[in-house]
Order: sequence, then C-alpha cells, then structure tokens
Amino acid sequence: MQTSPHTDSVLIIGAGPAGLSMAAALADIGIASTVLEQAPLETIAQPQEDGREIALTHRGVGVLQQLGAWQDLPPEAISPLKAAQVFNGQDARFLGFTPEGQGTDRLGHLVPNHWLRQIAWQGVQKRQDRITLRCGARVHKLNLLAQGGRAAEVVLADGERLGAALLIAADSRFSASRRLAGIGADMLDFGRSVILCRMHHELPHQHTALECFHHGHTMAWLPLQEHLASLVLTVNADEAQGLLDLDDGAFLDWVQAHSQHRLGTLRLAGPRHFYPLVATYARRFVARRFALIGDAAVGMHPVTAHGYNFGLYGVQTLAQELQMARRHRAGCDLGDAVALERFEREHRRATRPIYLGTNAVVKLFTDERPLARALRQGVLQGAAHLPPLRALISQQLTGKGPSLLRQIRALAG
Repeated sequence: MQTSPHTDSVLIIGAGPAGLSMAAALADIGIASTVLEQAPLETIAQPQEDGREIALTHRGVGVLQQLGAWQDLPPEAISPLKAAQVFNGQDARFLGFTPEGQGTDRLGHLVPNHWLRQIAWQGVQKRQDRITLRCGARVHKLNLLAQGGRAAEVVLADGERLGAALLIAADSRFSASRRLAGIGADMLDFGRSVILCRMHHELPHQHTALECFHHGHTMAWLPLQEHLASLVLTVNADEAQGLLDLDDGAFLDWVQAHSQHRLGTLRLAGPRHFYPLVATYARRFVARRFALIGDAAVGMHPVTAHGYNFGLYGVQTLAQELQMARRHRAGCDLGDAVALERFEREHRRATRPIYLGTNAVVKLFTDERPLARALRQGVLQGAAHLPPLRALISQQLTGKGPSLLRQIRALAG
C-alpha cells in the first residue's frame, strides 16, 4: 500500500518526548502529522519509571507551557532547583551557582523522565484530529527524492510505503533514520557509565544540586522532595557492572563511604538504573525534506542538564520556522529548504557552543593526571572570583540568557 504525500503533512519517526512534542507543536499551527514508532503502544502510553530526573530550564518549561503539557504535571512531580555547587575531590570549597539577578528564585525544575513522557503522550491524545500514532512500525528505508523531489517517502519493514512533504527524525542519539538519510554524526564515547537511584538522606538539601568530581568517579545529587535526592553516579565502564552486582546493603555502604557525609546518613529509596555515556552531534540537522530533532540531532552528556531542553528548543524552533514560512509564502511546501536551513542555523547556534563546552568540562574533570587535577582546581578558583563568568554559566543553566556564543563575544569585548 502507498499513501500519497500531501504538501500539508509530516511524518515523524520516533514517539519519544521529542517526537510527540513535535507532533503537538505542529498540530497547534494547523499541520497534520503521523508518528511512526517501532515500540508497542503500551510502552508509549504507560511509560515506566527509568531513574532519570530531567533538569528543565526556564525556556524548556516555557515550551511545555505553550504545548499545554506542563499544566498536566502533578505538583509532586516537580521539584525546584534553586542552586548548584561544584566540588573538586576532597576540597570543601565549591563553585556555586544561583539565579541571582535573573528575576527568579530558581535555576530550573527537576521532573522525572517518565512523567515527561506521560504528558507528551497526553498531549497527543488531546490532538487526535491532527496526529496519527502508528506503533509497531519500523522504518526500513528512506527516499528523500520521491516523485521527482516533490515528496519524501519511508518504506516500512513490512514493505508499506508512506509519503509526506517533510520527514522529521526523533529516534534517539543512535538514530537509524539519520544514517538512512546519509547524515553522519560526531560521537564521543566517554568510556563511562552512569548508575542512577533515589536516596533518602538525613541532612536537608536546600533544593541545591551537588556535583562532586572525585578520583575515579563523579557523584551528583539532584534535590527532589524533602530529604530525597537522585544520585547520579558516573564511573568507568569497566567498574559499573561490579557496582550493579552489589546487593543493596553493600552498594549503600559504598555510596555512604564516598559521599563525604555531605547529606548525612543515606538510605536507598528505589532501584538502580544503568546507562552508558555517549555524546553525539549530527554533522547536519537537515537534508532535502528531512530534519533532525531531539537526541537524533544532539545527544548530550548529562552533566549540564541540557539534553532534554535542547530537544524542546528544537521542537519550538522548527515549528516556528514552518509557521513563518507558511505565513509569508502562500501555499508553502513544508519541505521548503529555506525554512529548514533557518532551523538548522538557529538550532546549531543554540546548541554547538554548549555541546563543545560540556565535553571539554567533562574531559577536564574526569582526567586523573596530576596536571589535569591542578588545572581544574585553578578553573574552579578562577571562576569563583569572576562574577561575570559565573553569571554567564548560571544563565545557560536557566535558559534565560542569550546564547553562550553571544555572551562570550560580549565578555571578550
């Protein structure tokens, strides 16, 4: 069977939060879409807790509010993030970040990932007149020059062909669609893995995130409800399985011994989860009648908490460019190269400096050579005595300031 393409239709590959949010954003500006997802429907409709807590910037929250999704979150799923402190090794001194001077009392908000998936699903349910979700649909092939270039086409694993004016890939940082479109990606395998779990703790966290770079591992604490935090433990990949194999008591003893008592006595509050750490950045975000969003475009290391936010920024930017193109050019083709190129330029401007900066920070703070240890201590001390630099970093954490590239240029004079 073949579906004829329409100039007012879009195919989205991937029904994660980015793909579903993209469909909702398009529906709100009058554009119909079909979302193709290889996982079964129950996986999308009933997302399971996966250990991940997402730090949302103010801009990220704003996008969710525009989609009517933020309002669907229960209050208990939202935890304010009011400050962050970065420690180096055993040093009790820290580099602190607050939202001071930004017209808000918090750097952002923490929300469990499964709740963000849930509200993305609910958003699709509200817009069923303009969104079709097809689960169990695996994309086997792409043709970006169908009908003499007048449409794009996907071929599913069962041979079915679907066409549309525009294809949007949102199928993870290891995107098969990106490869099928002939777009490469720069990948950085950190050789590390992350173990996540929730912990009850004795001392109050004051809604402050702690990022502690220790010898051989990084221990981050994300403040949730009162006396509850999410532990984000980053270790060398060859050590991760050993920690996962420990029983709960032995694992808790290990964490307690390495926590430097910053949160007092600890107690496990949930199961452990495990993820490898690989960052990706697509060499292009667009091709003919094709665009990348979410992790398919930029897959971030979690240390600066920008990955999910970048996905929302991409959704917002692409929807705005398509809306603008339709408004200014009657009968505009949604696969119009001008709109896609504008999206790519803007999204690259918003993401590239932070992607490179994050990777540089991670490399510096996980390098155990003596010179690197001395250098990172100097970086922390230097930043502590440079208020403009700390303010710049805080603005990037909140998502309230201008792009990092423009701010660096301003500081440089």
